[in-house]
Amino acid sequence: MSASRHLGRVGACWGHVRARLTGGLPADEGSAIVEFLGVAVVLIVPVVYLVLVLGQLQAAAFAVDGAAREAARAIVTADDADTAAERATAAVDLALADQGIAGDLDDVLTVECTAACLQPGTAVTAHVAVEVALPGVPGWLQEVVPLSVPVTASATAVVDTYVEAG
Repeated sequence: MSASRHLGRVGACWGHVRARLTGGLPADEGSAIVEFLGVAVVLIVPVVYLVLVLGQLQAAAFAVDGAAREAARAIVTADDADTAAERATAAVDLALADQGIAGDLDDVLTVECTAACLQPGTAVTAHVAVEVALPGVPGWLQEVVPLSVPVTASATAVVDTYVEAG
């Protein structure tokens, strides 16, 4: 190794040691932390939002599935049409409330029957549909981004063959 090259290395090392001893820091010292925090915020915020949205959609999927199943069961086990409607509506309201879905729940349940709904052997299908609002989406973005996601479920139950026709 040549003498000038050796002195250059010693000078560079001595400059770093002198900066440490006098309290000064090299120009890029600490920038890794700032870069890490910047990248972490840019990556973590969308991931947290995605987890929140997927959690709400999954809760809604559980709610409408349970609501449809219980509404169909409530109808096929009822004694008359008025009781069937009341029990089905109560089952849907309870299932949706269990998962925190509130709002206008008047038009979420529709019922289809293959024949007269309470006749023995009739298949009763309950359809439940709700709109899940996306959190944090402002109203002025409505033309560009949907503000809600539709979630639907259906369930079919059969009126027992050995039920007295009322």
